[in-house]
Amino acid sequence: VQLQASGGGLVQPGGSLSLSCAASGSIFLINRMGWFRQAPGKQREMVAVSVTDSREDYADSVKGRFTISKDNAKNAVTLQMNNLKPDDTAVYSCHVDEVGYRDFQGMERYQFDVWGRGTLVTVSS
Repeated sequence: VQLQASGGGLVQPGGSLSLSCAASGSIFLINRMGWFRQAPGKQREMVAVSVTDSREDYADSVKGRFTISKDNAKNAVTLQMNNLKPDDTAVYSCHVDEVGYRDFQGMERYQFDVWGRGTLVTVSS
């Protein structure tokens, strides 16, 4: 299973960006899919996670500005980031706690703590 992320880039303060992440493979289960970020010189932190179909968790610093949405049919999440601030500058990485998939023989397998390749978001004027 791979997590393929897209989006990111350079944006001015107050601007918006969207990040997308999709899990590839013959997937039948995804638990807790979301985004983390790591700014230069800082520890990685949770940004937003789709916990269930009706519950999302957000870091306090992004509440009211960021929205995570999940597309179950596509095994994907999108992070809409509005009113971006310079402090949002970081490498953003997609993450899944648990993914269930069928291998090439049709056997059910599980992977845990799966990370996608990070994408850089730079907020600067």
